[in-house]
Amino acid sequence: MQERALQPLIHERVRGNMETELQFAAIFETYYKRIFNYIAYRVSCRYTAEDLASQVFEKTLSKLSGYSMEKAPLEVWLFAIARNVVNDYYRSRARHRFFSLDTLRELVSGKKEPEALILDSERSDRLNRALDTLSAKERNIIALKFGADLKNTEIARVTGISESNVGVILYRSMRKLKSEIGSVEGL
Repeated sequence: MQERALQPLIHERVRGNMETELQFAAIFETYYKRIFNYIAYRVSCRYTAEDLASQVFEKTLSKLSGYSMEKAPLEVWLFAIARNVVNDYYRSRARHRFFSLDTLRELVSGKKEPEALILDSERSDRLNRALDTLSAKERNIIALKFGADLKNTEIARVTGISESNVGVILYRSMRKLKSEIGSVEGL
């Protein structure tokens, strides 16, 4: 008798979980590539970016029921989670200095010739050194623009600064990068 009384509650919970899973699947399919690219711009290691992107979506799934569209658009909420995950990664990395085997794994790939790997590595190092000359705010905006492929208006919503300020920061950051690297052909 009690089982019949509980069945509607159980079915409601199962239906609610299925709806959440479907929402999450749609969010994941729509935003994974942009979140991954944003993180990859910030951490400069594909394997670390994959790990951090998975953390972003784990947090998204666990907090999806508490998400409110009135507080912030979904895209802003996701990139705020991604920014916090990257910041947490750098904080923990500062506490635990260690040698990363991930960078060696990228270099020791059987897919390319050794010369091509060395040239790619040198280009990547030059770009990373140039990006290191930028402030954290500038690097974050560059990552949102080119890694996540966001428009200036979307970057303004994510960061909480004005759209015109985003444009100015992007312009100045690109000028700094150009002075460090030269031209794209210099890479």
